Amino acid sequence: MIQPRVKAAIALGSNLGKSQQILQRALAQLSVVDGLVLKQISSFYHTRPIGPPQPDYVNACALLETQLSPLALLHCLQTVEQAFDRLRVERWGPRTLDLDLLLWGNQIIDQPDLQVPHPRMAERGFVLVPLAEVFAEAAQDWRHPVLGVAIADLLQP
Repeated sequence: MIQPRVKAAIALGSNLGKSQQILQRALAQLSVVDGLVLKQISSFYHTRPIGPPQPDYVNACALLETQLSPLALLHCLQTVEQAFDRLRVERWGPRTLDLDLLLWGNQIIDQPDLQVPHPRMAERGFVLVPLAEVFAEAAQDWRHPVLGVAIADLLQP
């Protein structure tokens, strides 16, 4: 049975290696996944890291349409991270590739392996700026499922 398509949003980040190329290659890998369509990709942003001393990041966000379940999409993102030698050694430590599922439709998901909306997205400019960019072009009416406000409004002081 074919599942209906759901809008989803992901964040991408890298601060080890050729970060911009890594993000482009990760997006290329995602673009060929069955049941997943990249609809909009933000600009790449250079941002300072949170956590221990490390290089600056390159960050972006993408809007998707997917027929995958939330957990299947999460596993797909983790598989792509592993293809780029992602190591989970230190919380908020440097990484070749970080892919986070931010939003999956208007769903609120609270499972041991997955929390949607991403629990810290509303506090992080390096997520909100590129996310607001793609929402402005492709999903102006999409609201944060918990806070009930438009993504662009989360950027307001």
